[in-house]
Amino acid sequence: MDVIDELISSLSVELKRGTLVLLVLSQLHTKEYGYSLVQKLEEKKAPIEAGTLYPLLRRLEKQSLLISEWDTSESRPRKFYSLSENGKEVYKRLKKEWRVISNQMEILLKEDEDRVAD
Repeated sequence: MDVIDELISSLSVELKRGTLVLLVLSQLHTKEYGYSLVQKLEEKKAPIEAGTLYPLLRRLEKQSLLISEWDTSESRPRKFYSLSENGKEVYKRLKKEWRVISNQMEILLKEDEDRVAD
């Protein structure tokens, strides 16, 4: 891998890291446990490493954005997460902010494409 590829790889990780909270919150309108969330996101072409997800879930719970409950009805206990009322509000606002940023980026990138095409 050359220097440019390494730089792109590093910058891509930074871009993704900035969207992880929104990504996870978007999937927790119904109860999910960690592994099911990993699978769900992978199916939706938005993979997340378990080693990244679990600390994020704990942090979001600590920030009162998620509520959790243990299900011990099966042989293997599972901790299920869902959005708290605060989490729903934060998700709504972050989604709005994402759309503003996304629209701004589309405008800037379109201008750049138009300029390059000339």
